[in-house]
Amino acid sequence: MKLSLYMIHEIKENKIPKITNSSYHASQPLQPNQPTNQTTQTPTICFSLKAKQAEKMGKKGPPTAGTDMQVAVVMWAVPPPPPPPPPPQLWTPWLIPLFALANTAAFGYSLYINDCPSSTSHPPSDCLFPTLRRFSFEPLYVNFLLGPSPSTLDKLGALDYYKVVVNKEKWRLMACIWLHAGLIHLFANMLSLLFIGVRLEQEFGFVKIGILYIISGLGGSLMSCLSHREDSVGASGALFGLLGAMLSELITNWTIYDHKCAALSSLIFIIAINLAVGLLPHVDSSAHFGGFISGFLLGFVLLMRPQFGWISRKHIPPGYDIQLVKPKYKFYQYFLWFVSFILLIYGFMNAYTELFPPNKKL
Repeated sequence: MKLSLYMIHEIKENKIPKITNSSYHASQPLQPNQPTNQTTQTPTICFSLKAKQAEKMGKKGPPTAGTDMQVAVVMWAVPPPPPPPPPPQLWTPWLIPLFALANTAAFGYSLYINDCPSSTSHPPSDCLFPTLRRFSFEPLYVNFLLGPSPSTLDKLGALDYYKVVVNKEKWRLMACIWLHAGLIHLFANMLSLLFIGVRLEQEFGFVKIGILYIISGLGGSLMSCLSHREDSVGASGALFGLLGAMLSELITNWTIYDHKCAALSSLIFIIAINLAVGLLPHVDSSAHFGGFISGFLLGFVLLMRPQFGWISRKHIPPGYDIQLVKPKYKFYQYFLWFVSFILLIYGFMNAYTELFPPNKKL
């Protein structure tokens, strides 16, 4: 506790000034009927006894009547700062592992529906790992990623521009993010999902990360339909949404991070490498870009944290000046939240109307 010297009285025996709301340095009451109301600043009286008399008396604590007292120092106690809030508790991640399990189950189901040994497009002996029977893979000349045939993926919900826009099969916009072209494709995506998503779910909870994953995947599908006319499957749009949210979360919560520049440069490097993968042939880079932009904007909306130094009211002791507490969020956080929310709504509405224009009345 910080103390400031108020005044020094030289007083004699049995002439102690009566001060309300006071306490001895030894935390003992001055008088039996002393008021106990606490104020913002509490005076404290510290007594100095002559060393020899104190030794003869053999007493400790405040002086009593008849004790030769030399100096009483009255000090005003400055209220201590509020205690720091308890560290935030991490969420137990279960939704992201459940998403990974659902993607794996969907891949297994696609192999079961594919039933490579019964295919008429090639002899059964061409199937890879024929001991798996219905779950065996198509030959490499059909699918080099170790998975089902393209026709099976199309049947289960692959993103096909003609079927989505012309046939109005809008369900494919969501179904495609749970399908994968092959075992290699599935392994790469699920490894990235667990590496990135578990950490985000631990910090922000399953509700925010679940919304972020689904909407980012939908944003990638919309962008893919607008600019990529080939069939595509995979959770890459949702994964890039998580990467974009990590970047916006770092920007909007800039004040609470140490080594900001190092964290920002490392994250940008990882994002650049992943975006460069989209330049490879047979990779739907438009879904990556659409998912990244959706997640980047959603991060400003969903992942905003209180600024450094803010303390919740429930952790502030009674009598503390509430005006000394910092506001929960900074102005730029509110500004980024508002702009990102408007851009997100506008982008999704514009993409939807481009794909499904309303019928014009003649």
